[in-house]
Amino acid sequence: MSEKNQGERDQRPLTPPDQTLVPPSPDAVAPPPVWGPPPPAPNDSLWHRVAAFIVLIAVVAAAAGAGIGWSLARAVNTRQVAQSTAQPESPITQVTPSPGGSSNSASTEAVAAKVIPAIVDINTTLGNGQAAGTGMLISSTGEILTNDHVVKGSSSITVTVQGRSQPYSAHVVGVDVSHDVAVIQIDDSVSGLPTVKFANSSSLQVGDSVVAIGNALGQGGTPHATQGHITALNQTITASEGRANSETLSGMVQSDALIYEGDSGGALVNSSGQVIGMITAGQAQGFRTAASDVGYAVAANTAVNVANRIRAHEQSAEITYGQVGYLGVSVSGSASTSGAVVVGVQSGSPAASAGITAGSVITRIGGTAVTSADSLGAAIKSHQAGEQVSVTWTASGGATHTATVTLGAVNP
Repeated sequence: MSEKNQGERDQRPLTPPDQTLVPPSPDAVAPPPVWGPPPPAPNDSLWHRVAAFIVLIAVVAAAAGAGIGWSLARAVNTRQVAQSTAQPESPITQVTPSPGGSSNSASTEAVAAKVIPAIVDINTTLGNGQAAGTGMLISSTGEILTNDHVVKGSSSITVTVQGRSQPYSAHVVGVDVSHDVAVIQIDDSVSGLPTVKFANSSSLQVGDSVVAIGNALGQGGTPHATQGHITALNQTITASEGRANSETLSGMVQSDALIYEGDSGGALVNSSGQVIGMITAGQAQGFRTAASDVGYAVAANTAVNVANRIRAHEQSAEITYGQVGYLGVSVSGSASTSGAVVVGVQSGSPAASAGITAGSVITRIGGTAVTSADSLGAAIKSHQAGEQVSVTWTASGGATHTATVTLGAVNP
């Protein structure tokens, strides 16, 4: 059982055609803890800081399935953030692709120049480590569209807007794990920000020219842009984060524009500078040095639909709003044990403060009995971040303990 964290991830080679699908991560790092943010990333490698990863994927023939993830259709964000005084933004609208949108004549630089002002760098804190990704401004007051996996499991988010010297803090408005879509909001009261323009992606054709724009390698600065073509449409892919948390994404746009880690959440645009997809996954070998020329993007129609549902605060089992609670343990199930067996405890976490140690078996969260690792996750997610709950566990020596803990807060 593994909690949804975006820090260190398993790295192992891709073995076609039936490859195991895992995103890159340090070889020597153990799997991330389960109900808490990941361990700190080593400081000697840029790649250890880049969590908006190129997910290793494989196209599958099966029909699309829902992404795996805890869904909680209610607001649980207890953080105090600055609220904009502006009126709610109207829904994002899409335009008919401009004539020439399939042309190869426009230079990469000319196309990118139309979009780059509305592309932002996203940096997150994950436990004691950091990670990076990309986002697209969708409102002049600081709403940003990105991937769920860019912000998932983070305890804080910082956004850098092109042309503005100081970064902004931001918070998650809502996420849809099943489509790998998130909307975040800059905390400060801002106005006049440039926004991307979305095209209707239903008219895309194989062979259309595209440009991929993002925060390549998490280096920040001017976004990196590469040109390519659409190579397939309506693809279904299966991706996984580390050794677990696999998800199936459908309706993906495939292209051969080079993408790197850190580009996740960035823009895939036509040659008129209109967004036709959100960069989400890539297939690569030689993870630390190689770009991927097989990339996948959430189609603009899907991304816009989900973003508008989140912005309208639609109540849905697919959408989670605000932050969720975490305990700070990694657990496993056991056929011979009723409860969640603790295999690791994150330093400084609520669990560590309560005295829970590896080898303990958690049997109750609040008024809910815990019978397995999965039921522990469900029990924790039923409580708000910052809420005080009682935890009952049996220590490795056989003694039973109960303590009241204050759940931490992480982004879903």
